[in-house]
Amino acid sequence: MIIGIDTSCYTTSLAIIDRGGNLIEDARKVLSVKPGRRGLQQSEAVFQHVQNLPFLLEKVSQKIDFTEIKAVCVSTKPRPVEKSYMPVFTVSHGFGKVLALGKQISLFLTTHQEGHLMAGIWSAKGPEGKEFLAVHLSGGTSEVLRVKKHKTGFFIEILGATGDLHAGQFVDRIGVALGMPFPAGSHLEKLAATYSGEIPYLKTGVKGYDFSFSGPETAARKLLAEGNPPEAVARAVEQCVATTLEKVLRRAVSDTGLKEILIVGGVAANSYIRQRLVYRLEHRAVGAKLFFAEPVYSTDNAVGIAQIGLLIYNNNEKNK
Repeated sequence: MIIGIDTSCYTTSLAIIDRGGNLIEDARKVLSVKPGRRGLQQSEAVFQHVQNLPFLLEKVSQKIDFTEIKAVCVSTKPRPVEKSYMPVFTVSHGFGKVLALGKQISLFLTTHQEGHLMAGIWSAKGPEGKEFLAVHLSGGTSEVLRVKKHKTGFFIEILGATGDLHAGQFVDRIGVALGMPFPAGSHLEKLAATYSGEIPYLKTGVKGYDFSFSGPETAARKLLAEGNPPEAVARAVEQCVATTLEKVLRRAVSDTGLKEILIVGGVAANSYIRQRLVYRLEHRAVGAKLFFAEPVYSTDNAVGIAQIGLLIYNNNEKNK
């Protein structure tokens, strides 16, 4: 079996898969954020990860035989680019080193973003092509990507990204303003689902492949101040995110000729955003084919990290 570890900004994750890629264990613990706050400092997140990982390891050890673990794969940084760094990932890296040394097994390194892409492909059963478009949409990343598969991971080119707030920050800030706990995504989605009237307009900030959510956040706060129903503003936020992505992806499909689009990250779990994008982009005029990870694998997890570990393990065995 292969064990994957990911310590992101808001979730401690551990997953175990077998040699066939079947999921054996998926253990996670969302980091605690005090009511009214809109996030955690890296030092606070690191402290919680250090407490959480032994707890999760003990939890899964009661269900599996650790003598069958052949390798550990960990996320060591946000993206597969030079100088990509966040303190939180030093926890998964360090813990993975200790586990690998203690068990005398191989340690493989990957990135948080590649883990999201792999979890998406594994969960959605696609894209099948060697090259495809992807969207990584979360509280810490909002990027439109051109992705090429290779034997043990991905080559990733950023086509466009937010210049200010990430999509998840936009959702969370309006959610907290509405009195919701952080992270607010699932709560805002539930509130928005109760609304069936005309959706208030929020202007999107798109320029080429790049986009912005700071303007829409200000506009959404103005809608609240003007007395618009909270559920209407929640729906407007969802529609703004979906319309922003639609504009960028239409251009990307036209420019690259790539039709397969994988959408991952916590915000991608939102059902309204998914339905809107499918309706607008799988239309004959665009002809795209969208792939979404199951909601449970859209949010931060170590399942994709473990799957990448299996790719590396199998590639190493083949080359012996």
